[in-house]
Amino acid sequence: REGSGGWGPPPAKYGGRHTVTMIPGDGIGPELMLHVKEVFRQACVPVDFEEVRVSSDAAEDDIQNAIMAIRRNRVALKGNIETNHNLPPSHKSRNNILRTSLDLYANVIHCQSLPRVLTRHRDIDILIVRENTEGEYSSLEHESVSGVVECLKIITKARSLRIADYAFRLARETGRAKVTAVHKANIMKLGDGLFLQCCREVAGGYPEIAFDSMIVDNTTMQLVSRPQQFDVMVMPNLYGNIVNNVCAGLVGGPGLVPGANYGRDFAVFETATRNTGKSIAHKNVANPTATLLAACMMLDHLRLHSFATTIRQAVLASLDDEATHTPDIGGQGTTSGAVQSILRHVRTASGWSQCS
Repeated sequence: REGSGGWGPPPAKYGGRHTVTMIPGDGIGPELMLHVKEVFRQACVPVDFEEVRVSSDAAEDDIQNAIMAIRRNRVALKGNIETNHNLPPSHKSRNNILRTSLDLYANVIHCQSLPRVLTRHRDIDILIVRENTEGEYSSLEHESVSGVVECLKIITKARSLRIADYAFRLARETGRAKVTAVHKANIMKLGDGLFLQCCREVAGGYPEIAFDSMIVDNTTMQLVSRPQQFDVMVMPNLYGNIVNNVCAGLVGGPGLVPGANYGRDFAVFETATRNTGKSIAHKNVANPTATLLAACMMLDHLRLHSFATTIRQAVLASLDDEATHTPDIGGQGTTSGAVQSILRHVRTASGWSQCS
């Protein structure tokens, strides 16, 4: 249930099987989704995927079809869709359209040290909660006069209270001791000041959980200096994007950390850093860890906990074999080699036999 916010999954369909929307995305997304399907097949996971293709240059109809599919199935697993900077300002990020249309207001990543991955810091275990629908990602910008652009950062009391309450409930559900609010209220006294005020107000309703706050620039320094001081972190949209990537770097890179986007009615699971890996696509060197762990978060959301545990333990056990480490974590292994190692652990754990 980690990160689920307490909402139940959609009911199982068709003889106990769940239907989940799959959006392969761009870059390494399609090849990693094929591996997810293979792992699910061999682990006998009762999930069927409804695949919807959306790419950076796709027509508006494609993203609307994907949104309709998620509304129908209520749960999705996606690769990142590239946002092409060369397209005109009227072309909005497909990822952002999806999150705002479905009101996926809480982005949650679990950033933790993993076995046999060499990093400067150890014993990192942080839950990062990011407001996912407003702030700098409100898509409200215009050129007032030639050479002067105004980009509006929207902070509202209702959504700040909502994400703060989400973070504290998540801390309570997962047995965490402290929530840190990240802000820039010393400069943006109204916008970030409102966000910080809302976090303080919500903290009063959770007396058993310690609360503190930290300015975002100091936060990044503290993260790279002593990340173990953080437990649960909550922050507005842009700071969350930056902190997510800093934390992914601390534990070994974008190929290792899963993420989830939760709303009241829908949940979409993806890698934490939302990069496409375009430069390594089709080279069989992408690290499958983050995508498979995101799939495990999805299985926990569906209350398929035994399958989530089997696959998660197989992924982590496979990291003990440094021969399967992909280049991003200092190895010379391949994606397919890493997946085969994971599958061996799945078969061992489940006393594997052909699924009926």
